[in-house]
Amino acid sequence: MAPEQAQRVRVEGRHLLLDLRGCEQGLLAQSEQLDRLFCAAVRKGGATVVSSHFHQFEPHGVSGVVVLAESHVTVHTWPEAGYAAVDVFTCGSGFDPGAIADAILEALKPADSTRRHLTRSSE
Repeated sequence: MAPEQAQRVRVEGRHLLLDLRGCEQGLLAQSEQLDRLFCAAVRKGGATVVSSHFHQFEPHGVSGVVVLAESHVTVHTWPEAGYAAVDVFTCGSGFDPGAIADAILEALKPADSTRRHLTRSSE
């Protein structure tokens, strides 16, 4: 695409950042269970799972990504601290990124959480 054409295309995405504190430590250490939970949350929010990959670290911790037709959801866990950092990045419409975040919160049951909303844009 020529630079002058790229300037006419508006790109916009929604980015939710979740800091989850006081989560069950055992759950945050289980890559397979987190994979199922995150894919289910994506579907509950109406988005489309393309693929997922979750990696379990030793002695503990999980990093994972669910690639969506509409972008991605990522998680990094620190089970020893009961903490998870989650990003829900979406573009397009026809689904609810807030519902994806709500489903993750429901499953991980943090004692405390912070949700930040960002708009990502080419303008």
